[in-house]
Amino acid sequence: MKNIRYSYCLILFASILIYACSASTKKTYKISSPGKNTELVFELTASGQPQYSFTSNGKSVIEPSLMGFEFQGIEKMTAGFEVVSFEEKTADETWEQPWGEFKKVRDHHSELIVHLKEAKGEERMVDIIFRVFDDGVGFRYFFPKQPHLGKVKISNEVTEFTFKSDNDVWWIPVHRENSYYESTYRKTQMSKTDTINTPATFETKEKLFVAIHEANLTDFASMTLLKTSDKQYKSDLVPWADGVKVYAETPFQTPWRTIVVGKTPGDVATSTIMLNLNEPSKIEDLSWITPSKYIGIWWGMHLEKFTWGQGPKHGATTKNTKEYIDFAAKNNFDGVLVEGWNEGWDGDWTADGSAFSFVKAYPDFNLEEITKYAAIKNVRLIGHHETAGATKNYESQLEDAFKLYQKMGVNSVKTGYVNKYLDKKEWHDSQYGARHYRKVIETAAKYHIMIDNHEPMKGTGIQRTYPNFMSQEGGRGQEYNAWSVDGGNTPEHLTTLPFTRMLSGPFDYTPGNFNFDYKTPSGARVQTTLANQLALYVIIFSPLQMASDLPENYEGKPEFQFIKDVPCTWSYTKVLDSKIGEYTTIARKDWDEKNWYLGAITNKEARDLKVQLSFLDAGKEYEAEIYADGAGANYKTNPYPVAISRQIVNSKTTLNIKLAAGGGTAIKFSPIEK
Repeated sequence: MKNIRYSYCLILFASILIYACSASTKKTYKISSPGKNTELVFELTASGQPQYSFTSNGKSVIEPSLMGFEFQGIEKMTAGFEVVSFEEKTADETWEQPWGEFKKVRDHHSELIVHLKEAKGEERMVDIIFRVFDDGVGFRYFFPKQPHLGKVKISNEVTEFTFKSDNDVWWIPVHRENSYYESTYRKTQMSKTDTINTPATFETKEKLFVAIHEANLTDFASMTLLKTSDKQYKSDLVPWADGVKVYAETPFQTPWRTIVVGKTPGDVATSTIMLNLNEPSKIEDLSWITPSKYIGIWWGMHLEKFTWGQGPKHGATTKNTKEYIDFAAKNNFDGVLVEGWNEGWDGDWTADGSAFSFVKAYPDFNLEEITKYAAIKNVRLIGHHETAGATKNYESQLEDAFKLYQKMGVNSVKTGYVNKYLDKKEWHDSQYGARHYRKVIETAAKYHIMIDNHEPMKGTGIQRTYPNFMSQEGGRGQEYNAWSVDGGNTPEHLTTLPFTRMLSGPFDYTPGNFNFDYKTPSGARVQTTLANQLALYVIIFSPLQMASDLPENYEGKPEFQFIKDVPCTWSYTKVLDSKIGEYTTIARKDWDEKNWYLGAITNKEARDLKVQLSFLDAGKEYEAEIYADGAGANYKTNPYPVAISRQIVNSKTTLNIKLAAGGGTAIKFSPIEK
């Protein structure tokens, strides 16, 4: 295959089947995953159109579905193909992440590359590459350099996802409510959806859980899913303002379209297919990339205690920031986020981000003094760049802004794009957005700066290639509990996230609220118990993890110890008994492979769970430090009670966990040294 190198050994399988059909020769290519769990079938229809189907342990996942592309101004490439040749390969390697939900990731797949050429006319070429894993498949298109296909304007991708039945799906709409995925997930039948975002998670009539998404979204438009029938979706690429979906020039390749399948929700949640379909790290020295827990001058703005702009309640002052740094140092947090430090926040900044300066601080914020003070306290300042979607203004200052932060020892930046459009016309998830967000990540890497991106393009595993791309928003986070007119995030929302939004990567949800009695004009509030807030540190993964509440709300609270103890990167993750939208239990082992942590949460229904601790290392005893809902706890009427207890457990122990309505349990398991 031209222009793409593969480091795998070529292994020809004997499983290619070639069928003779009536008037012509129809070729069908089958390839199974290494463990024979899944099977991919590729064929050309009678009209020469590419078509694929996919099964898991003999059960239908995707029924025969068409493939191809259409262009502006030239003939589409959807039919009239013949197979020139094909290749089969296999790969089995284990690679290590600098941070993540797993320290080691195994990439074990079978690969089928089908080289296609138009049988008549200009004889244009395209390759379709399939990688088949035991828990799913990824496929992409590659258009090689060729005489009759150069610069193109893609108008449509004809990639179908056809199911056997009208299944249930958890989904959020595209661009209807906002342009950066901050919607509550719905569960409906496919027939009751319209155009939906990925990842989308399905529960099929064949008793399988299936997630459709994409990997390695590079210089391309984001794929959404357009419902074309009660049982089928088609790729619907997010366009530029001029209507073109993608501008490209051969040779080019698409992102991987991914289909993950499992018997349980946990099988889907712990798949590493997306990561495996991204390229290895382009950053050689990873020593400066360090996960951390942080606090910030942030929640006070949402509660209107502080303001982003100048005035008597300005939050980002030198004095205020030093107080936050003191609190962080006292409690072993290594970061303090400060929003509203720079010029541009006065007035309606959301309407026009061109006033933002990323190098000029407000007079009451002394950047040099603060960063020196933070360094003495062994705390780092986390920078903030809100653009209000004015990407051209941001890009014009990008080098200077990151140079300034590097000089001041600021090596983490939270970026923001609070606007429906980028530069007032382009979608966040268009090819324009993909190019901008990647430019920020690459420039940040040049200056040894980590990125936490808010109002982003969805995650597609790019953090493998650029591990400084630490976390994102891209979902409905804690801030909605301060001002949302619908009252805030429901407990059901939180039990859905691990199997929907979290499939696209780390989420800066900002958990950790301890005060539930604040007043807001909208009447919004945190709709969980305090123990549930603790459990979220295990449930929702982010290598940059925030304790979101005001520092004074943590003072003197014994349950705050769990937030101080819990890590934010993990060597191993296991999803235990879970039902999407109802409850979930997740166990994770710390990066040093010593302590285990467990989080369990429920929706508005109280419930008892029996949790087998078989994930603990066999032959060891552990002290379990348990933070559970206390007597009378209820997310609506009494969210505060937390019962803290300790007991000795081992891998044969079964814990009885009682969850209050909207409640949770957080546990730290420490091995007992003999």
